[in-house]
Amino acid sequence: MSTFYLFEAAAGLALFQCDTVDETNVKSKQIQKQFSDFAQFAEVCHLKAFQPFISAEIALNNALAIHTGTVTQELVDFLSTNLPPVGKKSNFQIAISDKGLAAGLQQYLNLKSKMNEATAQVFRGIRTHFVDFLRNEDFKERDYIQAQLGLAHQVSRNKVKLDINREDKHVTQAISIIEQMDKDLNTLSMRIKEWYSWHFPELAKIVTDNRVFTRIVDTYGDKKNINDEALEAIEELTTDADLAKQIVEAAKISMGQDISEIDLSTLKDLCIRVLNQFEFRDNIQEYLKNKMIAIAPNLTALIGENVAAKLIAHAGSLINLAKYPASTIQILGAEKALFRALKTRGNTPKYGLLYHSTYIGRANGTDKGKISRNLANKCAIASRLDHFLIQPTEKFGVKLKDQMEQRLKFLTAGGELNKNTDIMDEVLTELKGEGLYFESEKQLTKKDKKSKKAKSKKVVEEVQEEEIEQPQEAPKKKRKASKQQ
Repeated sequence: MSTFYLFEAAAGLALFQCDTVDETNVKSKQIQKQFSDFAQFAEVCHLKAFQPFISAEIALNNALAIHTGTVTQELVDFLSTNLPPVGKKSNFQIAISDKGLAAGLQQYLNLKSKMNEATAQVFRGIRTHFVDFLRNEDFKERDYIQAQLGLAHQVSRNKVKLDINREDKHVTQAISIIEQMDKDLNTLSMRIKEWYSWHFPELAKIVTDNRVFTRIVDTYGDKKNINDEALEAIEELTTDADLAKQIVEAAKISMGQDISEIDLSTLKDLCIRVLNQFEFRDNIQEYLKNKMIAIAPNLTALIGENVAAKLIAHAGSLINLAKYPASTIQILGAEKALFRALKTRGNTPKYGLLYHSTYIGRANGTDKGKISRNLANKCAIASRLDHFLIQPTEKFGVKLKDQMEQRLKFLTAGGELNKNTDIMDEVLTELKGEGLYFESEKQLTKKDKKSKKAKSKKVVEEVQEEEIEQPQEAPKKKRKASKQQ
């Protein structure tokens, strides 16, 4: 039985025929040595056909199709042209290195595929001597290397191309910056408190908020400036009248030592930098909120933008999070505790990153595990909706949030619970009523075209109305110049 080998190269499609390969001793040193030498390998295997790619676009489409296991029309035409006719009495097999592609060829061309250790060794030899098979005046090794490099760049560029609706990489970086800035701001705020406590030690116990404490130090500096005249200004800073009075009274009887102007100016410079960092952190937080509403509106509505962004960052992307089961989402972030519990045969963790959500903090101690499991189920539903919805909406997330509130009440006081199917049907009915329900992207594009046409038509009508409303001026008659006599 003849065996044909389909080799997908960066330069084109190649078909080899190898009939005298000893599959039983393919791993022996003698066969390995034979495959490493081109002259000996060419006696066993010879090139039957080669079809180069006409353009870089065709090469890219072929590479992406092989990666996904789909059969292109170029591949079907190439094989049907160069292989013997397929029938009941066909006496040949085709060896393919990709399993997905083998299944596709079996479906389209009814070809018998072959994949084992022997074919892998033959493919290794073909890959090694491929340039030698094609070497002539027009094609050299440097051309093949350039084709490989160009195709690799194109495939990489295609994989990392910008997708407006799935910019989860920016979310990962934003939440990482926020977490790092929180650590840095806490460290710098503690430095300011320790430094200023030598001068006004009572203030650190009264004002616990780091940002308010830094503003007071930056605004007043010396505790002598904190007096009854500054009471209203301090009240504006703290937004608390009682707290402002406590600060003023503490400044009058403070036991701290005096501070020099040089030390105070340096401390104020540090306060200004820290306050700028607080403002920058607020800007990043607002950016993250807007980004999460655009990328994962349902997950954001359910657990908030920070926890949702942490889940996406820990999973790697929204696609990976959508693939995870609820049990995996429940313990995301607690992998060390999980493996330690499995190793010591102890109790496994009940929650990971979901602990930062408000639901687990509001639940009783015995109900935290139940709430965590239920919340993980809702997060799995929300993440899949965010990834697969054609028209993103947060209506599902709002209903899932209401379900979680019902669950908290049910665990404490009892009551009825809504089912997921009822909630989904209710949201779908709302979307259909508002005209936001689409079963395919074609319907969405059709609606966009209709809305654009309607807008343009409205603009034209408004322009025409304005032209009608404006009175048309009568044309002025030209005066004939009088002839001078």
